[in-house]
Amino acid sequence: MTALSTPNTGARSAGILLHVSSLPGPHGIGDLGPAAHDWIDRLAAAKLGWWQILPLGPPAAGNCPYQCYSAFAGNPQLISPASLVEDGLLDESDIEGPQFPQQRVDFSRVTAFKSKLLDRAWARFANRATKLQSSFEQFCTDESSWLDDYALFMAIKERNGSSNWTTWHKPIARRHPSAIASARRELADAIRRQQFIQFLFFRQLDVLRRYAHLRNVKLIGDLPIFISADSSDVWANPHVFLLDRDRRPKAVAGVPPDAFSSTGQRWGNPLYRWSAMKKDGFAWWIARVRAALKQADLIRLDHFRGFIACWQIPADHPTAEHGRWVRAPGRELFAALQRALGSLPFIAEDLGMITPDVEALRDEMGLPGMRVLQFGFGGGWDNPHLPHQFVRNCVAYTGTHDNDTTIGWHASLHPRDRKSVERYLGSADRDIAGQFIRLAWSSIADLAIAPMQDVLRLGPKARMNVPGKANGNWAWRMTDNAAAGARMEQLAEWTETYNRQTRGS
Repeated sequence: MTALSTPNTGARSAGILLHVSSLPGPHGIGDLGPAAHDWIDRLAAAKLGWWQILPLGPPAAGNCPYQCYSAFAGNPQLISPASLVEDGLLDESDIEGPQFPQQRVDFSRVTAFKSKLLDRAWARFANRATKLQSSFEQFCTDESSWLDDYALFMAIKERNGSSNWTTWHKPIARRHPSAIASARRELADAIRRQQFIQFLFFRQLDVLRRYAHLRNVKLIGDLPIFISADSSDVWANPHVFLLDRDRRPKAVAGVPPDAFSSTGQRWGNPLYRWSAMKKDGFAWWIARVRAALKQADLIRLDHFRGFIACWQIPADHPTAEHGRWVRAPGRELFAALQRALGSLPFIAEDLGMITPDVEALRDEMGLPGMRVLQFGFGGGWDNPHLPHQFVRNCVAYTGTHDNDTTIGWHASLHPRDRKSVERYLGSADRDIAGQFIRLAWSSIADLAIAPMQDVLRLGPKARMNVPGKANGNWAWRMTDNAAAGARMEQLAEWTETYNRQTRGS
């Protein structure tokens, strides 16, 4: 693979990290409708070529986009009510819901509200002929390889009070053919409703992505390396996951103890049975990446080091302290992906405990890695996250969704480290977020990205995620007028000054 592909004829570009759920709007959560199209316009006006988002799957408990019920499906919460009105599936009066908070997502209220709207849309669609019927049937046919199992999984889960699939009636949990056939008959309407919801999601995403391309903006998606244990993927494909006789994980994924956590991080995801995946030429991974490339133009590969070795934790251990590194066939996997899909537009999330073999795989594949300015201080001046150490084929970030905002990070620094920041910048620490954006934009990195919270100069209350914290994450939203005005104009000026502006395709 060659170096980073950009959306214009030049080598340099820039963008903003902002999840769809963080967009403004009246329905409690950002969605794929009018506000997303307006956001594309704002990116284009600022001469930015990239919009980076988080995973778009249906989140399980905790509303975490990295723990989803499917590696293929879309998140129903992100479906736009306004777009459903445009399609004739709802009336304006239907979407006049309760008053929601503007700066935070109240996930429980949003889920209840959106579920009622989708019930109404499904009832209207099911009971009358619409112009969408043939498109829906074609979608069900085209996506049947994952959609049939996912829709059945969610219908059964709904019937069982959202319980984990390993607690279901054994013939269903073990997918005995007669039990599955019976469930498909009994839950036919619920299954079709789930298929319909996915049709709506991907219809709206496709419209948004095509609009973005017209405005010379492309999407950066995010592919979590691991899958939730409570997912249709594990239920339908248990042979490719490391499970015990009861189809529960034998071991789970995470990372070992480090300077940030004395007990490490225990994520709880099942690990892959790589030997089984090799036998069919990594078919599940090929299908997964092919599906991801329908959602975005460039894919950030989360936890890239896991393609060389994964931290395997015994499932009965409550922390990550007593795991071990287990090799993964990254080279064989990527070779299979290249044979099936051609060029692989990936960003390697090469953060954390990176060893030379991980760097070698990244470089052999020609993948850009990540450089995060917040990680550049507190060590020596040879730190790879300092701009003078960057290489061209990388993506420079001020921070990521897992970091505090740059203002929050800077305020929490030890005075010694704050002095190092000031020394590096060559000035006092006023407007630290702005100075970091300029550092990233002016660097040699082919692509520079800033979280929207840094563009808006927001403090720690706007943080998106605190790793290891179970509740309260993923809820930040941008207010309706926040992206307008001087901040985006300033960003447009820097984008042009440092030759990162989009040019017509």
